Amino acid sequence: MVSKTVKVINEQGMHMRPAGIIVAEMKKFPNCTVMLKAGDKSAKATAVMQIMAAGIKCGTDVEITADGENEQAALDKAVELFESGFGE
Repeated sequence: MVSKTVKVINEQGMHMRPAGIIVAEMKKFPNCTVMLKAGDKSAKATAVMQIMAAGIKCGTDVEITADGENEQAALDKAVELFESGFGE
């Protein structure tokens, strides 16, 4: 298992578009479980509704964990998405 903490930098936080982007990217790693943890809430990075329900806002620290096949590549991609602000 690998993990890294990132900060949400896009103004709108984790709304539908960035949630959809991370879900699509993480589904490219089918044998790896990627989780997002913000405060006391956690969500599977392949579940749009869980991400939306977590209510992750701009400025929030999110711990990303990846466990399984290609876990480092999955973590690196998730970190890249957060650090780029999902292109917003």
